[in-house]
Amino acid sequence: MHPLMHAMREQMLEELQAQVPAAPAGVTRRSVLASGAAGGLVVAVGWLPAAAQAVAGQGGEGRAARAALVPNQFVSVGTDNLVTIVCKHHEMGEGNTTGLATLVADELDADWSLVRTEYAPSDAKRYANLAFGTLQGTGGSTAIANSYIQYREAGATARAMLVAAAADAWKVPAGEIQARASVLTHASGQRATYGEMAAAAARQSPPAKPLLKTPAQFSLMGHDRATPRVDSPSKCTGTAVYTGDVKLPGLLTAVIAFPPSFGAKMVSFDAAAAKKVKGVTDVVAVPEGVAVVARSTWAAMQGRRALRVTWDESAGAGLDSEALLAHYRELAGRPGTPFAKPATPPAAAVRTVEAIYEFPFLAHAPMEPQGCVAWLHDGQLETWAGHQFPTFDHMLAAKAAGLPLDKVRLHSLVSGGSFGRRANAWSDFTVAAVNVAVAIKGRAPVRLQYSREDDMGAGLYRPMMLHSLKVGLDGAGKVASWQHVVVGQSILAGTPMASMMVKDGIDPTSVEGVHPTSYDLPMMDGQVHDVALPVRPLWWRSVGNTHTAYVMETMMDRLARAANQDPLAFRLALLQKNERATSTLRLVADKAGWGKAMPPGSAQGIALHESFGTAVAQVAEVTLKDGKVRVDKVWCAIDCGVAVNPDVIRAQMEGGIGFALGALYYSEIELKAGRPQQRNFDQYRSLRIYEMPAIEVFIADSSAAPTGVGEPGVPPLAPAVANAVLRAGGPDVLRLPFARAGLVSA
Repeated sequence: MHPLMHAMREQMLEELQAQVPAAPAGVTRRSVLASGAAGGLVVAVGWLPAAAQAVAGQGGEGRAARAALVPNQFVSVGTDNLVTIVCKHHEMGEGNTTGLATLVADELDADWSLVRTEYAPSDAKRYANLAFGTLQGTGGSTAIANSYIQYREAGATARAMLVAAAADAWKVPAGEIQARASVLTHASGQRATYGEMAAAAARQSPPAKPLLKTPAQFSLMGHDRATPRVDSPSKCTGTAVYTGDVKLPGLLTAVIAFPPSFGAKMVSFDAAAAKKVKGVTDVVAVPEGVAVVARSTWAAMQGRRALRVTWDESAGAGLDSEALLAHYRELAGRPGTPFAKPATPPAAAVRTVEAIYEFPFLAHAPMEPQGCVAWLHDGQLETWAGHQFPTFDHMLAAKAAGLPLDKVRLHSLVSGGSFGRRANAWSDFTVAAVNVAVAIKGRAPVRLQYSREDDMGAGLYRPMMLHSLKVGLDGAGKVASWQHVVVGQSILAGTPMASMMVKDGIDPTSVEGVHPTSYDLPMMDGQVHDVALPVRPLWWRSVGNTHTAYVMETMMDRLARAANQDPLAFRLALLQKNERATSTLRLVADKAGWGKAMPPGSAQGIALHESFGTAVAQVAEVTLKDGKVRVDKVWCAIDCGVAVNPDVIRAQMEGGIGFALGALYYSEIELKAGRPQQRNFDQYRSLRIYEMPAIEVFIADSSAAPTGVGEPGVPPLAPAVANAVLRAGGPDVLRLPFARAGLVSA
């Protein structure tokens, strides 16, 4: 996912905002809080007008919805002493529910063992991602960064009201009351749990601006193992509810016969054999293809196998990966649209380094394929899915069902990964599920289930990209000129974001990481060619940085060799104006023992990349044996501002390294006659556990506001490994994945 999604708000949210009901007359923030006295303390943080906060919405699915008068709030303290935190961001394994809970619980001084979490309802006015404007959604590594002050103030407000209630009850100054681990105490011996004081606290006026802790006062944030992940127990016990776990009376399962190639159109279908399969109830045409509906997943899949569909595949007959790359190379030799113009004129070069890089289409391939349950009943629609972008899913589901927004309710469930796949401007699998429900006339709830092949063959790929570089060095080994051409699909083109975010013909997701770059390269001359294809592109974990980091960081090593300089020293000379990147790079080099002697066939490679506001540097240590590469160890340094949950940050770096290494080794979607050739893990290999290197993660000490964590660990890994391979005597890999160069066994 990428923060540029916020550009859709003007065009896509006008209808949503128009349909949100007005607040009842006389409702104020104070009255909302006071009315919760019977059930405990409820806090609605004032990031929106009081009237907007008071609107009765759809509510969380658990305890907070039952305990509070208005369910759309961030935190509640029940009379049973439990603290419920409503998480506005979707959990896909990245740990943001733990992070959001930590922000609140630390300021609240809550006992972590008493903290519970639930997902926020679809309500863009109440739960907007502050980095996206008025959109509710998770992506772009923004979950903690955009919530940092908002959720802390929620916790601090609740704490202040509890303290004020105790001060009134005990007739002592509020400043004399201590709050710790969900207990209020006074030197006089007075004591009360948060639950015992919650009802009285609900009658207190919330502070206009609650006092926040200093970093030195944090009891949970930044402390290892102080906040065990809130989602781990349910995943370990099997009680976490994914889309495939939803059970409703009369629930049917649907699968769709999707077009077999990009651009294919359905001509006709024969459902006779499919309808004979035991358990099949319906075979219906939907905009996505032909849906087979049955009483079980097995029956639906067998019915689809028996279905006969005639497709016109002529539109994609010439769509071939090799031909596309040849076309990209030809385009790279032509003038393109400028994305970087030299701020200073290039100097005379005594040596030139040139390279052409080629990157394949990549599928997201999350462990859980896409799916959604849709239920049309009583003039309304309910859906259950991993709704990563509820704003889009809500609006587009309503449109597909032909219903107003207030007749649609989304139930957000935990997801088994996404890497950007579940967050798209078309809400593809949600809309498809609704289309099936409409096609069977709402006779029963229906779960649309993608197979692995459906998911990986659907497109929405990281686009195929090509970079052509020509860099000149002067007599002192300094960069004198930099010509850079990028060729590939624009992710934003053809979407509602294009008119706002594509400036002067440039999609920023195509060039991020090159322009802007961490390095001081005022002489850069950059051009881009956008290619239109019937394959729909989408952001893939770290978006454009997935290819730009590889280009920039392997080119830095090439230039260092040409200048007869150490790769670390060469980079540092170009980072003198970037203190954060410099310190991060020095940190990882120090921890890895950069420059140490290595045995023959082994070497270290280094890389640095900044993305999503975070600097990450990595050193990879590799061994080459019989022409095959083994990554033995990776050192990773990260500066992401305040480390809210260090364990989660380390896990994200480790996971990102494994994710990136698998893609570097094996990942590629090849197109032949418009058909994707890799559609399951037998051909689109993931990293095996024995291939995972040892990893050490070092988090920079910082008091700056948090920046992204979910994605920035991915970009530096591939170039660090590639640089190490070349230094160990291996090939210079310009076309990914490594399997093409024979460095790994496919």
